[in-house]
Amino acid sequence: MMPIKKIVWPKRGGSALIISMIFVVMFSALAVSLTTMSDSNVQIAGNQRNVNGAFVSAESGLEVMRYWLSRVLIASSTAPSDYLSAIVDTLQGDLAANEISNFTVNDDGSISAVTLDSATGRIFEGQIQADPNNPNVLYAYITGRCGQATRTIRVQFNIEPYEFPIFNFGLATKGPLNFPGNPTIAAVNSAWEADMFVESANNAVAVNVLGNTNFDGDVNIGNPDADAAFGGDVLIAGDHGQAAIDNHVFTGVDTPEFPEPDVGHFRQYATGALIDSSTDLSKGITLTNAVIKGGTNPVFGGSVTVQGILLIESPNKVTFTQNMALKGIIVAEGDVHNPEPGTNRIDFCGNFGTGPYPNDPQFDPMRHEIGSSVIAPGFATAFGGNFSTLEGVMAVSGVHFYGNASALIKGTIINYSDSHTVVEGNVTMNFDRAGSTKIPAGFDLYRELDYNPCSYSEVRL
Repeated sequence: MMPIKKIVWPKRGGSALIISMIFVVMFSALAVSLTTMSDSNVQIAGNQRNVNGAFVSAESGLEVMRYWLSRVLIASSTAPSDYLSAIVDTLQGDLAANEISNFTVNDDGSISAVTLDSATGRIFEGQIQADPNNPNVLYAYITGRCGQATRTIRVQFNIEPYEFPIFNFGLATKGPLNFPGNPTIAAVNSAWEADMFVESANNAVAVNVLGNTNFDGDVNIGNPDADAAFGGDVLIAGDHGQAAIDNHVFTGVDTPEFPEPDVGHFRQYATGALIDSSTDLSKGITLTNAVIKGGTNPVFGGSVTVQGILLIESPNKVTFTQNMALKGIIVAEGDVHNPEPGTNRIDFCGNFGTGPYPNDPQFDPMRHEIGSSVIAPGFATAFGGNFSTLEGVMAVSGVHFYGNASALIKGTIINYSDSHTVVEGNVTMNFDRAGSTKIPAGFDLYRELDYNPCSYSEVRL
């Protein structure tokens, strides 16, 4: 029997090395992939950081823009086509006056780049421009930058008539306020309608009530060193005694601007009769868009009805001895800065009441002139009869009520004079200002920029 030969194949060397090489390649590829992914994530994170930084820069620029634009007031006589240039001029003047050098508004409305953080390259720049279809709309574009990222925000400002804060009060006087009797200052709808402001810069006693006090609104005193004196029972806004004083009498309050009305604006309506020394004033008379010539010093012996505008030139001492029915506006051309009560004054000795313009079509051109009843800066006034209604603002330089007053007042009583405002007797004034005109006739003096938060949007330029 032949022997069986066993064939033994030789072992193959190096397989472990090959397998190891395969794993090395795999792990190397995985490491490269992870490194690439990590670099990409770092780059993405950096880009996102720059994007956020750009957006935050734009937001910062928006707040800066809102602050400076909120301070802008331009004359209401400015033509709408000139609004943008007037706004730019006002901004430039305001920035210069406050020595602001790192925020620059150029003549074309562009805002030069403002550095917020030099280390990260965060800046903002901007542009203000008028809406080509609506001159009463201003757009502001603010672009924030951080690295290579940019974000732009667009907002809208409406150009609107400016409402003076003084019209937040029922009664506002530069001089002290005296009540020798028992006054009632009431609010028809809400307590704020009967709020009072008394500047009293030169008098330690800003408000002096000798009798009992019944006020619905707060008493605000501008002079921080002045005070209010109450001689009888005190009732203010529902609180009694010392609690009423503690809770509703405030001193050191910011003084609102006492705006000088545009009296000359009403000249265009005063096309009626000229009242001079030759006019017979001994009996009742109706004055329709009339003018009282300066130096006449008329004394009206009978009842007077004013229709439309009654324009009183300066100097003049005008006396209405009988009843006055005002169906329009009395306007007097006095000097609010230099009032002279001895030469410029209006005395209402009889009953006084106001109402709307007559229905006659001749008054249609002035029918939009509402919210004011007596605009007489520089003229002192006195009311000696029954003071019953006041349909709008009364702005004068000196006020004295010495008759019976149970009045409904739909506006603000303003005294520009440092002299005392005196309200004698047991007077009741009911202020109904909830629906009063926001911009009374004669006080449309400025335009302001009102930010519209609903207009906020992010845009691509």
